[in-house]
Amino acid sequence: MLFWIICFLLTCIVGAVVITPLIRPPFAQGEDPQVALYKAQLEEVDRDVAHDVLAAEDAERAKTDIARRLLAASGQATVTTESPLNRGAAVAVAAVFLLASAGVYVKLGAPGYPDMPRAERIANGDAFRENRPTQAEAVANAPDIAAPDFPEDYIESIAQLREIVPTRPDEIRGWELLAYHESQMRNYTAAAKAQAQVIALKGNGVTVDDLVTQADLYATAADGYVSPETEMLALRVLQIEPENIAGRYYLGALYDQTDRPDRALQLWRSILDRGEAETFHLALARRFVGDVAMRAGTSYTPPPATNVALDDMLDAAEGADDAGQAEMIAGMVSRLADRLASQGGPIDEWARLIVAYGVQGQLDDARAILAEARDVFGASDTALAQLDEAAQRAGIAE
Repeated sequence: MLFWIICFLLTCIVGAVVITPLIRPPFAQGEDPQVALYKAQLEEVDRDVAHDVLAAEDAERAKTDIARRLLAASGQATVTTESPLNRGAAVAVAAVFLLASAGVYVKLGAPGYPDMPRAERIANGDAFRENRPTQAEAVANAPDIAAPDFPEDYIESIAQLREIVPTRPDEIRGWELLAYHESQMRNYTAAAKAQAQVIALKGNGVTVDDLVTQADLYATAADGYVSPETEMLALRVLQIEPENIAGRYYLGALYDQTDRPDRALQLWRSILDRGEAETFHLALARRFVGDVAMRAGTSYTPPPATNVALDDMLDAAEGADDAGQAEMIAGMVSRLADRLASQGGPIDEWARLIVAYGVQGQLDDARAILAEARDVFGASDTALAQLDEAAQRAGIAE
């Protein structure tokens, strides 16, 4: 309430300063000639009396008559009328001033948002973070994810895999395959459950990639929400690799979602400022960091995304013999394919993989990746155009 009182008083003061000159009557420009004439006549009568030129009785009558005329002339000279134009201008300026102030507040402020000091906001954010919905609750409220169209034989093979894997609970490879194919079917919750079995079976041998894959599946199933379960995975990742990009992204997203944009900005800047090759998590941080910076009361423009293109792969292999060059490129392409299969990635990396397969002559693999990428990025015309260009370069354009 105090905030609104201060705003109202400031508005009134500034409005008065602006409007007062418009409604103030104009000042008289110099003395009226008639007034000056009558004053001179009074002085002349006094001089005539002093020199005995005019009798006192006649002088009194003359002064009375002149004074009457002086009063009449003075009244006409000082009375001014208020300009209707000035009054209208004052009303218009006041209206524009108030409307502009309200418009600026609606654009930049938070109408209806109560007063909340910084300490209270931090306390509320901490409380929400401690009591936020679980993964299961978040998934229950997340929008449905449409399953892609797959051949009937592929769907049948996945159904068989779902039956076989639980009967061999100690075989890690089976759970890995189930997690991968469930994610391809967009059954992210089922994929996360299978990935949890992989992590449990590996025990102390679990890798950062295993944990990041689980976090990705959790977040995707919950429409980007960072649940307590996802947070625990991110913390485990950072215990192993304190500078891990995925771990820092998810903690930053957590703080973004719990009204701590200052901490989110700090975490996201720490990964964006490195200038590393673009990844799925860097792309997400780059997308949301501008809004986070604004809510944190500052501005931040991340450095441009850096990509490792197919040309860079060839440059890296320069100087090796034909067999060595082919082996090096094949290894890089294989690693890119594995990462996209397990973690996903931005459209640029899918396009590079398509081109790489085309260069290697693996046209069937290129077509398979193209079909999958079109399904994943089908909602973006820009992404589809990039995929069409990649297909052209790979020699599989339709």
